Amino acid sequence: MAFAQIVAVVCVAVAVAEAGVIAGYGGYGGYGVAGLGHAGLGYGVAPVAALAPAVAAPHGLAVAAAAPHAAVDYYSYPKYSYNYGVADALTGDVKSQAEHRDGDLVKGQYSLVEPDGTLRVVDYTADAINGFNAVVSKHGHAVHPAPLVGHLGYGHGK
Repeated sequence: MAFAQIVAVVCVAVAVAEAGVIAGYGGYGGYGVAGLGHAGLGYGVAPVAALAPAVAAPHGLAVAAAAPHAAVDYYSYPKYSYNYGVADALTGDVKSQAEHRDGDLVKGQYSLVEPDGTLRVVDYTADAINGFNAVVSKHGHAVHPAPLVGHLGYGHGK
């Protein structure tokens, strides 16, 4: 077999594999994401396969190229809710967050206890029209410990 025929067979085999015809190999698994190949959505190999529908392989075997994948829309409507919280008495770490999304509208709140003892609460919303908006509020009074002047052995000549 001539060197050109071997190269052609290898190129078609790679094109078929990248097109997702050979299971478990190549490409991006047929995800159809723009810019990631397949069905003319990016650099894809489907046009190469269309140019070389069959190439004679050694011993009379024929290697058929794959047909381009049909474009599939994998968009799913974004909808979720979650919340969590931490209240660690040992470290004093106290915080929480809750968020709900329905399409392009996101609403949420998070809070945390600041080092000065106040509670910071942030209520936020985000949508396609108004963007991200947050309202920050503080609750409680700041408590600052008294300084430890004179208790560390400074200035006592000891």
